[in-house]
Amino acid sequence: MTYVKLNNLKNIHLYIFGIGNVGSTLIDQVLQSHTFFRQQHGIDLSIVGLANSKRVLLDLEGISKNWKDDFDNLSEAREADSFYKVSSLCDATKIAVDATASKEVAQCYPELLENNFNIVTANKIANTLSQDFYDLIRVLLIKKNLCFEYETNVGAGLPIVQSIHDLYSSGEQLFAVNGVFSGSLSYIFNRFSEEQIPFSEIVIDALKGGYTEPDPREDLSGNDVARKLLVLAREAGLKLEFDDIEIQNLVIPSLRTASLYQFLEEVKQLDAVLQEKKESLKEGEVLRHLGELDVLHKKLKVSLKAVKKERPAGQLKGSDGFFEIYSESYAANPLVIKGAGAGKAVTARGLLADIIKVSKASQEVLVFR
Repeated sequence: MTYVKLNNLKNIHLYIFGIGNVGSTLIDQVLQSHTFFRQQHGIDLSIVGLANSKRVLLDLEGISKNWKDDFDNLSEAREADSFYKVSSLCDATKIAVDATASKEVAQCYPELLENNFNIVTANKIANTLSQDFYDLIRVLLIKKNLCFEYETNVGAGLPIVQSIHDLYSSGEQLFAVNGVFSGSLSYIFNRFSEEQIPFSEIVIDALKGGYTEPDPREDLSGNDVARKLLVLAREAGLKLEFDDIEIQNLVIPSLRTASLYQFLEEVKQLDAVLQEKKESLKEGEVLRHLGELDVLHKKLKVSLKAVKKERPAGQLKGSDGFFEIYSESYAANPLVIKGAGAGKAVTARGLLADIIKVSKASQEVLVFR
């Protein structure tokens, strides 16, 4: 093994938004691998800022393994410019890491870029707001010579976004991308198809296990899968808006606008509808939540369907995601990508991989999509 001399270290400062399931797991992964990054990549990776929706913890020396206690005891009220005040005090590459599902944070990306922050995000919202907003980010990336990485927008740690990007960038004609886009809903319907327990119990288990978004309705409504479809559609060169997507919402109307607390208290109301769908299956069929991107006809669809158990989607286990990419080179036999599509550990590790990619790119040349 070849090690990099420590006197050639590149200082990287991380400013992390979100300290929930994914964010806290990422923090621990960074701290545990700190020595490895120094020795293997010549990168001194320090977390100097942490923020949730109300509080912020700042430490230019880098937070320690006791960060949870420090956040409870030493954090301050979060202000709009909290990170900017500190980031200007030292000469280091700055990476803003968004481990939230917040629209408010996503809308701040142009401001972050203007303040010379590279961005790594698991948050799909910025890439699925208006086409004008999407284009603005790309303009700023060029202007500021910064990086923007978002592999975890689709498939957690699976290389879906990069594969679509590389195929399109190489001049390949993409035809379609189909599959089980949500590891959360894969987990839920894999269990629901096999186990004799109420749908609502599986949803609560998935939430507690960190498989779903903080509000499970983001998954059950189809919006999360729809955003993933739109991310890939735009990577494939299509200029579409979120409203162009056909979405089947699995949440009954009375619970769609309820508070999160009320939804979780009344989630059992979904049981009867989903049980009826399960009982209507034919022999050898299972329920799967599918996303379909027809690149040629610019059509995007999210729906719950019955599929044969012997089909690839029907054989999924756990929180596996499954993607079939059809293109000129993969017309008869699609490019298939399969693996864990949800979970705090794989998502956090995907974010960390993007952080290292940005850190190494900052030593060389501009990298962006």
